[in-house]
Amino acid sequence: MSAIRRIVRRPAVVPSGDWPAHWPDLLRRVHAARGSDGRSAMPRLADLPPPSGLRGIDAAVALLRDAIARDAHILVVGDFDCDGATACALGVRGLRLLGARQVSHAVPNRIVHGYGLTPGLVEELATLEPDLVVTVDHGIACHAGIAAAKARGWQVLVTDHHLPGPTLPPADAIVNPNQPGCGFPSKALAGVGVVFYLLLALRARLGVQADLAALLDLVAVGTVADLVPLDACNRALVGAGLRRLRAGQGCAGLRALIEVAGRNAATLTTADIGFAIAPRINAAGRLEDMSLGIECLLTDDPAHARHLAEALHAINAERRAVQADMQDVAEARLDGLDVGHAVCLYDPDWHPGVVGLVASKLKERLHRPAIAFAPAEPGSDLLRGSARSIPGFHVRDALALVDARHPGLMTRFGGHAMAAGLSLPRDAFPAFRDAFVQVAREWLTDDLLTESLYSDGELHAHELGIATALALRDGGHWGQGYPEPLFDGIFTVRDFRVLKERHLKLELEVDGVRCNAIHFNGWDGQAPAARVRIAYRLVPDDWRGGDAIQLVVAHREPA
Repeated sequence: MSAIRRIVRRPAVVPSGDWPAHWPDLLRRVHAARGSDGRSAMPRLADLPPPSGLRGIDAAVALLRDAIARDAHILVVGDFDCDGATACALGVRGLRLLGARQVSHAVPNRIVHGYGLTPGLVEELATLEPDLVVTVDHGIACHAGIAAAKARGWQVLVTDHHLPGPTLPPADAIVNPNQPGCGFPSKALAGVGVVFYLLLALRARLGVQADLAALLDLVAVGTVADLVPLDACNRALVGAGLRRLRAGQGCAGLRALIEVAGRNAATLTTADIGFAIAPRINAAGRLEDMSLGIECLLTDDPAHARHLAEALHAINAERRAVQADMQDVAEARLDGLDVGHAVCLYDPDWHPGVVGLVASKLKERLHRPAIAFAPAEPGSDLLRGSARSIPGFHVRDALALVDARHPGLMTRFGGHAMAAGLSLPRDAFPAFRDAFVQVAREWLTDDLLTESLYSDGELHAHELGIATALALRDGGHWGQGYPEPLFDGIFTVRDFRVLKERHLKLELEVDGVRCNAIHFNGWDGQAPAARVRIAYRLVPDDWRGGDAIQLVVAHREPA
């Protein structure tokens, strides 16, 4: 089974407001179709909402100011994904810039500790004797771990962006734009964005001079990696960080990662971050220990950064091999299976650090909510699951409904609308699967189960050139919730060939103009029709260079 797709053209919107004079009309129309005017299309740092709108920010700043004043030991506890790693590095670097002298960091091991600040992790951290623990990208659901930390006499400051449960944990202060009563206008901040805002507020309270903008490279990478919506606030943060990375001003670790990934820093895009930089950082937390990734982001020694980046590159290659094997198993399970409204798969040999990627691939192929489970550790009776969802199905709320209907079925859960994590006993898997599928059956309509590819319309033949491709690449911070421009049109297929038994390389023609195109995973064993309608992205062809362009096909159907 594959997803049912349809191409839907966005309504034409007349651009309003003042726009950069050098922007072509096409670029203005693309931004206008995403709800932007000339000011909000490419927001600047000056457009950011102030930190004062965050609930709990005053109490959090007071904790940190007091800790710095009394030379207390501040322990930043990160998370084992890219957002958590960048947030941890940002917290450590930022606090040191603002005068903290005793700052250390720690991160849970996915297999040993599980997610967040757990009682077991608190017990291990006791030897560090912290005075103040700062959680980054987690904590809002860590009631037991925070209670354990408080029982040891530690102060706890939670910085998070995940959705809270019915009650808040017993922390001394909580900064989370998604907690009840928080009036901050952007609910889309990633964990790293919350930490940056906290540092801004602390700098203002301390009245010190510190160049926090120098840390925006970390904010950009973590924000893009976590797939949070790129609203105006996040686009301002990502844009500023990208400008630093393109100017070669990123930290040593990110510069090294860009090099080992074979990307050009001068033309780095959000897609490069999402598909090349973030996976190499994430790989450490998936297969080994995210402390390696955090160390790469904290070092200022270029040689050491290069060594660590190469190690992360190697781990990522291993991750890809593990994922490919798991994906093959998942695909075999789906053969002949009536997937219905959702899919939940479990295999005793799967790796818990990679199930999220398998779930993501299943979601993309089927356009269904997907959850993949693996043992929390080899031989364990506890399963860890990672969920990925589709528009119109809030997967964290779906898990909450399952929990309300079947109390105790899950041992824990949390997340966002589009992604979530959970744990449950192995024996509970069949009952959970049935309960989750039932919620999907109740919530999902046929319309929601049809994937819509939103097109910005048709490009004229004379627009299929390098000038347009460069304007689109450099004229926006594209990503989740602010998608990269997608176009559609009817082309004649002049030639094709198959690459690596999976990808389809096409030579297309429209109105006398010929274009190269690539349809990744587009080979289905059948020659393409002589005329096709495709949805595609127009990009510079970096492989051929010069004025070469390429159409990256997202969908193809006979015309």
